[in-house]
Amino acid sequence: MTRKPVLASRFAAVAARDAETEAFAHDVTAGLSNTPKRIPPKYFYDSEGSRLFEEITQTPEYYPTRSEHEILRLQAGAIVQHFPTGAALVEFGSGACIKVRFLLDAARKLKAYVPVDISGDFLAAEAAALRKDYPNLAILPVAADFMKPFALPDAVSGLPKIGFFPGSTIGNFEPHEACTFLRHAGTILGRGAVMVVGVDLIKDEAVLNAAYNDRAGVTARFNLNVLRRINRELGGNFKLAGFEHHAFYNRERKRVEMHLASRLRQKVTIAGSTFEFRAGETIHTENSYKYTPESFAALARGAGWSLLDNWTDAKGNFAVCALVLPALSDR
Repeated sequence: MTRKPVLASRFAAVAARDAETEAFAHDVTAGLSNTPKRIPPKYFYDSEGSRLFEEITQTPEYYPTRSEHEILRLQAGAIVQHFPTGAALVEFGSGACIKVRFLLDAARKLKAYVPVDISGDFLAAEAAALRKDYPNLAILPVAADFMKPFALPDAVSGLPKIGFFPGSTIGNFEPHEACTFLRHAGTILGRGAVMVVGVDLIKDEAVLNAAYNDRAGVTARFNLNVLRRINRELGGNFKLAGFEHHAFYNRERKRVEMHLASRLRQKVTIAGSTFEFRAGETIHTENSYKYTPESFAALARGAGWSLLDNWTDAKGNFAVCALVLPALSDR
């Protein structure tokens, strides 16, 4: 009798993994059937991809993480001045919950922190660590895909809400997708909510190109790892030596593009489908849009948000922007 819930939980976990693999296969085969070919960047982040990304953040060329940490460390007190008393802070895609600690240390008037992440086991471990470090703060994790509708815990239903979306992830969306995300976040947080967003800024092209082409080749290994994941999880037969990492700043579209370029004419089979590659043909794996504070404020306005304030690092590489979703009576 006591084993039934355990078995049910295991079956649910297996079903979730099967559904995730099916979605992975669908997205990859659909993307490689497009012209030009593409793979959604969310599939970078298996365990090895996540480890490699953390290694990227430590390379001397990759400025965004250090720049954002600098802003949060020096400006946390100013940022939390925009937080209402007794609010719940909701982080979209919380991961290792590192950056939020700058705000939690400065905003002692918060009542709850709601980290939202798709990895339930990892999220539970992070929440347990936070409860030890912030014993007076309600830590209420939600295991969900933050890009889809999800429910906040009942315990925060009557509290004012603050959203947190660090790391310049907003730049990985097409501009219309960024607007969709901000509207989606506004629906979850509600009118009157504050949103703190990390935004990578337009800067010298040499700095941008170096950040995505580090001399140690970590970003190249990160990019190629998605092919290794496809081979492992979808039965693909990519030969990694047959592809090379390309990353460059597209000045016209104000974004860094990452691609995997085929070194030769070849065929690849994935999940029963065969895809042909010409020599030099690429798989577009990621965009990272760059903004000015003014252009990001304009994008946010298009999604219903108003800019409250913004802070940049000393070199002007990165910005942290505070937005507010006006109450209907304010519009």
